[in-house]
Amino acid sequence: MAKPITTLLFDFDGTLLDTNELIIQTFQHVLGNHYPGKYERIDILKFLGPTLQESFDSINPAKTADLIAEYRAWNSSMHDELASEFDGVSETLNLLKVAGVKMAVVSTKRKDMVMRGIHLINAEGIFDEVICMDDVAKTKPDPEPILLALERLGATKEESLMIGDNYHDIEGGQNAGVRTAGVAWSAKGESFLQSYKPDYMLQHISDLLEIVKEEKG
Repeated sequence: MAKPITTLLFDFDGTLLDTNELIIQTFQHVLGNHYPGKYERIDILKFLGPTLQESFDSINPAKTADLIAEYRAWNSSMHDELASEFDGVSETLNLLKVAGVKMAVVSTKRKDMVMRGIHLINAEGIFDEVICMDDVAKTKPDPEPILLALERLGATKEESLMIGDNYHDIEGGQNAGVRTAGVAWSAKGESFLQSYKPDYMLQHISDLLEIVKEEKG
């Protein structure tokens, strides 16, 4: 019998914080400057999830550093205007906290931007750990950041659930040996995530309250 879920590991962008429009518009701005007319909105969806290094390396490795700098400058300037929490996130996180669930963010972003997002959704004090690209040598889908989160939380694989909106999150969780949950509000679509066979598919963030309750029961 599976152990109760006591620990939740969250991807951040696209899972808790709706930065999809921010990310898409930032890529449109940067790529429009350098490759006008080449990248439509549909072409940019594949860049949601991977690190900026991976994304820009796939376009032109020689320009990656410059493109990342340009991306970060525009993204930072527009962050608070274009980003917002997904429905029910703050309320659900607070209820999970009250229920004594351990929680961490495991993100492929830089820590300063994740902390800015946490502030934006008034979630300071909710997460026991925040693991970002700054903390690890390899990001998801490598298991390193998830295993680091478990180590710092004092949690076991058997009691943990990785939640995310992209295949990096599902594969990362599977590689780390934890259960996984996709989110149906992923920009890439529910069916895309289902193809990676997560253990759960959340239709709303509040579904986690029932999952944790059922597991405890």
